Amino acid sequence: MTTLTASPTKALERIRPDVRAMHAYVVQSSVGYLKMDAMENPFSLPASLQQELGQRLGALALNRYPGERMNDLKAALATYAGAPEGSAILLGNGSDEIISLLALACAQPHAGGRAKMIAPMPGFVMYPMSAQLQGLDFVNVSLTADFELDEPAMLAAIAEHQPVITYLAYPNNPTATLWDEGAVQRIIDAVGAQGGFVVMDEAYQPFASRSWITRMRAEPERNGHVLLMRTLSKFGLAGVRLGYLIGPAAIVSEIDKVRPPYNVSVLNCEAAIFALEHADVFAAQAAELCAERAKLVAQLRHMSGVEKVWDSEANMVLIRVTDAAKIFAGMKARKVLIKNVSTMHPLLANCLRLTVGNAADNAQMLAALEASI
Repeated sequence: MTTLTASPTKALERIRPDVRAMHAYVVQSSVGYLKMDAMENPFSLPASLQQELGQRLGALALNRYPGERMNDLKAALATYAGAPEGSAILLGNGSDEIISLLALACAQPHAGGRAKMIAPMPGFVMYPMSAQLQGLDFVNVSLTADFELDEPAMLAAIAEHQPVITYLAYPNNPTATLWDEGAVQRIIDAVGAQGGFVVMDEAYQPFASRSWITRMRAEPERNGHVLLMRTLSKFGLAGVRLGYLIGPAAIVSEIDKVRPPYNVSVLNCEAAIFALEHADVFAAQAAELCAERAKLVAQLRHMSGVEKVWDSEANMVLIRVTDAAKIFAGMKARKVLIKNVSTMHPLLANCLRLTVGNAADNAQMLAALEASI
């Protein structure tokens, strides 16, 4: 009798070569560290709300698939965001899933080749990753040296590549920049003229001075191809994994066709509804973080060894130092985790990204930074 021997190596060869060549998204272990690398809300729910939420979650029918509460959540999000008339909402397991769904829905041959996706870079790593995994060509348009939109370069790329999806992060990650409103609208107009979508990624909206939803309500026809993407992660629910997309109902209903059924759990849904019922608590937390952000930026600008500090419209601050790798390692040795973004893009050379925390967290982070410099 012949014994067949399995070959893991041959099985691995069945996985796409580009996937095997990729690097996995690694989350640093944060046990025993001050975690200032992921733009998380440092505040926990007040004890009374924890108890109330626990009772709500404990009473859910976990033996049933998600149902009508999803519609309740969509209605609550539409009210909270001030969704334009005639719009619909798509729910995702975080914004990451929505980015993947958009790419999946739009991945088709276009203008004699593969569909194109455009985004200014440096930007969110999930844009090019979603393009690669779903079979779109990603077109990187570099920001200016000071991380502003290069409007002529963006307009030229749109004219040349006719992208099906153009991402504009508003504010941008990792630079925390809120780009000029006029430049953004002209880019949106250019995309609309050649027949594509613009996705305004407003993950950091709770900390920004303006939102594109205002323009969507003011000029609905001009922005009729704009989809607004947000998440409750920076709102204060990073662990809940709830993202949402707002756009014209006709467009959203088509994208919704590629969404996995029951992609948002009843637990996530109920926690999100509960948080929106107490939006004032989270708004107060965001206001406190904005006040601490101003103090943090001022202190960083007076710190020897910090070469540049960029203005921020998010709950993060980008700085340039003399030796990012050395300072990152020094801060980690002092039990403070930040994000070394210096290798993500040439424009980010020797740059570090710091999360804005509460006063105590910021003080500890600054002390570790100063000692590491």
